[in-house]
Parts: sequence; structure tokens; C-alpha cells
Amino acid sequence: MDRNIRSVDDVLALMDGLFAPEADRWTAGGSAWWDGFYADRARPVPFFAAKPDENLVSCLDRGLVPAGGRALDLGCGPGRNALHLAARGFEVDAVDLSPTALAWAEERARAAGARVRFHQGDAFGAAGAGLVGPYDLIYDSGCFHHLPPHRRVSYLDLLDRLLAPGGRFALTCFASGAMGSELSDAEFYGRARLEGGLAYTPEALRWVFDGLTEVELRRMNDEPEASGSFGEAFLWTALFRRPE
Repeated sequence: MDRNIRSVDDVLALMDGLFAPEADRWTAGGSAWWDGFYADRARPVPFFAAKPDENLVSCLDRGLVPAGGRALDLGCGPGRNALHLAARGFEVDAVDLSPTALAWAEERARAAGARVRFHQGDAFGAAGAGLVGPYDLIYDSGCFHHLPPHRRVSYLDLLDRLLAPGGRFALTCFASGAMGSELSDAEFYGRARLEGGLAYTPEALRWVFDGLTEVELRRMNDEPEASGSFGEAFLWTALFRRPE
């Protein structure tokens, strides 16, 4: 007989276990899947290219995100946005589940002469616990939509703990009607998998992050291959500001 629930973390871990092990893309157990995803660097994956998100570049260029300060890149992959932030004067921490992705990111950082502190592990577990805020910018390009509904609790806790008063939070995620699953939150638990990731509407994003002030929420620009920035129109881009 097990009686092992006495904290929110215990409940979250229990709910993690409702998903099939091979569906895990968000805990330390999911690192092997991401390693396989990043193993072949020649795969025609648009965001493997060493160029930053167009919305990040735009927000910095327009002053919506002040340059400099401290930045945290969640789910940094091969480091393309982390390197851009370092080039724009930020002191950057970047975290990812995949050692393979981080090895690639570290190679890119060395080649660019960029200083980025890379952290391997679960941003909402042990790796995240080792991060010390506050951060002036927390940036997420494609991490949020791979979390099951109950892990939004962990995500919001991380923002509350690490984002500076007046700091900016920006993300890209699957846009409803264009990419990602549109099942209700409850339905995912019956299927035991995330069906490739969760789609969001603007209203859903505003509801999840209602403790923050919306600065901008729009579809990502579809950038041509020759562009210096990454952009795919099946994504939302959002920028929020934490009240002082």
C-alpha cells in the first residue's frame, strides 16, 4: 500500500506518470528522445539553422526588450537564441534536457566567442533549482507547448521565482489552427501522450499568463530561407512584462 502524496511536487510527479514513458518530452527521462532528435545535424529542421527567432530580434531592435542585463533561455536546443542574446550584451544562462543539443550549442558558442552558461537537465526540476535569479528576460522558443497541462504549475512557479520585477517574458508556441493538438487539457490524460505538442489560442495564453502584462502577441513572421532570422507562421510569439 502506497501513501506517497503530501506535496504539490508529489502530485505533479504522479501526473507525469499518467503518460506513457515514450511520450515524455519534459522530464529528465525525456532527454534521450531529444538526444535522438538532435543527433543528425544535417536533418532539414528549420530551427537547426544558426539564426535567432525573428520576434526576439524585433523586440530587441524596437526596444521592447532592453538590451543587456541577465537572460535565461529555456529549452535552448543548439543555442541559436542564447548566442544572439549574448551578442546583444546579455549575461546568459541556457538550459536544455538534451546533452546532444548542448554539445552542439557549446561548439557554436566557442566558434562565435560567445559566453553562455549552459545547464543540462530539467528546468522545472534539479537544473532549474540551481538557477539563481532574478533575470531581466526569460525566453522560451518551443518549450512551453511540449509541457503537459499540469506542468504549467511548474512553469508559472519558475517565472514567479526567477523573473525580475519589470522583467520581460517572451515565448513562441504552437498556434491553434496551424500546428499542435487541440484536444482539451483533460483529454491528454486519457490518451497518455501529448500528440506532438499543445496548440494555444491567444485567449489561452493570456489566461495562463494573466499575472503578467501583455506587451505584444502576434503570429510569427514566415521568414524566407535567406533571412538572417528564423520564422514560421504556425507559431505565436508573445511578449509579457512582469509588474514592478
